[in-house]
Amino acid sequence: MKKIIKYVIIDILRNKIMVAYTLFLLVISLGVFNLEDNSTKGLLSLLNIILIIVPLVSIMFSAIYVYNSAEFLELLVSQPLKRKTIWLSVFTGLATSLALAFFVGAGIPILLYEPTATGFMMLGTGLLLSVIFVAIAMLAAVKTRDKAKGIGVTILLWLYFSLLFDGLVLFLLFQFSDYPMEKFMVGISALNPIDLSRILILLKMDVSALMGYTGAIFKNFFGTTTGVLLSFSILMMWIVIPSWLSLRKFNRKDL
Repeated sequence: MKKIIKYVIIDILRNKIMVAYTLFLLVISLGVFNLEDNSTKGLLSLLNIILIIVPLVSIMFSAIYVYNSAEFLELLVSQPLKRKTIWLSVFTGLATSLALAFFVGAGIPILLYEPTATGFMMLGTGLLLSVIFVAIAMLAAVKTRDKAKGIGVTILLWLYFSLLFDGLVLFLLFQFSDYPMEKFMVGISALNPIDLSRILILLKMDVSALMGYTGAIFKNFFGTTTGVLLSFSILMMWIVIPSWLSLRKFNRKDL
């Protein structure tokens, strides 16, 4: 298992796209912090970039890598190795590489310019989002045999989590504006790891007042230690459940 993980990590870190992704995050992060006179403002400017670019690159790169490694996976399956070992090794290699790229590109500037609780929260959620969307990408790839269709599915998933989900939530809020929806919003935010990460970071920045009464509800729940621990537990479930589903499908798949 260690040899497979090592091979996947070295293979990915040599990839020009991964190098470009790391450099892009590094340039953007350093640029944002140096252009803003206040490092907290720089962190806020970096927030949207991280919540959009990191999931996009993680889900797209992982899906393409799995499809391009089809022959390599078939070779490994023909060896006296358990399918569980093979699949988890590929997942670990992808997750480690993308998390490392995020840490070097955005994590180091955050630690240099904003080594506060807010900075650590952004760093933690960014790392988790990288791994979450690797898990989602591998689930989409193993369920869809056709490469073009699979990549299309991953793009749609990213669009849903990044844009469409917020639109659906706003639609529900307008449709049921006569009813108290604030507590319902706390529960529905768990259905989107990007939204959950955004709420945790904004609350750490203490800008919940800008979110009105709903922000007060979020702060009362997510602002507590129990709320933060529960939120990170939900984010961990976003890793565990797709990984388990993809592993189950891979074990039964006819290669």
